[in-house]
Amino acid sequence: MGRPFIIVRDQGKKKRTHGIDAVKSHILAARTVADIVKTSLGPRGLDKILISPDGDITITNDGATILGQMQVENQIAKLLVQLSKSQDDEIGDGTTGVVVLAGSMLEQAAELIDKGIHPIRIADGYDKACKIAVSHLDSIADTVEFSESDKTNLFRAAKTSLGSKIVSIAHDKFANIAVDTVMSVADLERKDVDFELIKVDGKVGGSLEDTLLVKGIIIDKDMSHPQMPRTVKDAKIAILTCPFEPPRPKTKHKLDITSVEEFKKLQSYEHDTFVSMINKVKDTGASLVICQWGFDDEANHLLLQNELPAVRWVGGPEIELIAIATNGRIVPRFEDLTASKLGHAGIVRELSFGTTRDRMLVIEECANPRAVTVFVRGSNKMIIDEAKRALNDAICVVRNLVRDNRVVYGGGAAEVTCSLAVADAADKHQGIDQYAMRAFATALDAIPMALAENSGLNAIESLASVKARQVKEGSSRLGIDCLNTGKNDMKELFVIDPLIGKKQQLQLATQLTRMILKVNDVIINGSEDSMY
Repeated sequence: MGRPFIIVRDQGKKKRTHGIDAVKSHILAARTVADIVKTSLGPRGLDKILISPDGDITITNDGATILGQMQVENQIAKLLVQLSKSQDDEIGDGTTGVVVLAGSMLEQAAELIDKGIHPIRIADGYDKACKIAVSHLDSIADTVEFSESDKTNLFRAAKTSLGSKIVSIAHDKFANIAVDTVMSVADLERKDVDFELIKVDGKVGGSLEDTLLVKGIIIDKDMSHPQMPRTVKDAKIAILTCPFEPPRPKTKHKLDITSVEEFKKLQSYEHDTFVSMINKVKDTGASLVICQWGFDDEANHLLLQNELPAVRWVGGPEIELIAIATNGRIVPRFEDLTASKLGHAGIVRELSFGTTRDRMLVIEECANPRAVTVFVRGSNKMIIDEAKRALNDAICVVRNLVRDNRVVYGGGAAEVTCSLAVADAADKHQGIDQYAMRAFATALDAIPMALAENSGLNAIESLASVKARQVKEGSSRLGIDCLNTGKNDMKELFVIDPLIGKKQQLQLATQLTRMILKVNDVIINGSEDSMY
């Protein structure tokens, strides 16, 4: 009708940023995210309260959890969220530190850009500095000795990682649980820990001190019939993924019943099918059935009559864990069930809680003793969730020490000594890269500065004092005294970081910084420029 046809309505809301302005906008976004999590770093770090759109509340100081639940819109800020997640997936700890480090590197890079240094030259200088820092960490690393009989050092390491968590009121118990969990599933010859064998479950009620480690599997189910036995000793377990019901045709079907005789015939067929299925299970010698699907009241009654205890509606991941723990095979059809496919457990028992009618099933003394479950108790769901996250961090720290027992010292000691080493190398380096190397050294100081600030100390004075003592005494073990113990020697306080975790932090933060500095052209939508 002669009216204009609008192709892109939002064109007026978009603006294009390129060159140095684009790089600076990226740096601003990354610094904003880093500043949010910086206050939760260290043993005196503050927790964050996160409220989801549906009203769920999370209180935590775990960096990966905070960033994962923030509604981040900016694409560069999302890269920092992914950075934290990759650190969490690979190492399990140090998720806050890696974001703070990356933010500090970008902050220093912004100052160099203002001086006229090209972002690519800054990135190249950061790469050289990172290699120097990582090789310096290798040279100062200590080893932590442990064995199956002497787990004292592992216990102390786990206790240190739990110091800033909500479970610190029971950190001795949780540290012991973390060490016992890892040592139960660890292969010390291969230096490997299979996390698939570890299950962490929780139930509201009781206190954190009621948390226990079960050498077996706990599932949130009970026996299908209230009159079935609550305890089965020397259990031979049939693990089924097929339901106790007559088989159904694969195609669409319709059944018309026109008389009482036809209904009775159908009822008889169902009864005979149930009896046949139960006999097939009993013929293998099974004394307990665990079924992924449900079954109706008639099948349940027949199972009771035939003295065959059963558990129904067990989830797929739990079915797999039970099969691993009991050395059983998952059987998809009754015709495939044989005695050799049964799982074995010393005892299967129901666990009840206080005045509630809640019950859970505990499978202990399994054929595969390496499968374990940590059963967390707490006064509410929020505390249980945070306790699980804290326990996961402790387990990961112990796992990292099993993989590589070399450590560097925490409290900012490792970052300060790396900063000194990189600054010394920059003084000997000729060329424009030396400016980026000095900026990298300054960026490393962000970690001890944040630790001092969060502990209520004078950050600049504390950092200067530790640096001066490290240079004067030639000791790489001196860090920030966050807990006001009067001591700065982190080896004496046994404040350690696994070497592989610290190296991963430096490398990931440097790689992300390089990636952000190389992006110099971006189209920003005016309606989505919020950080969080």
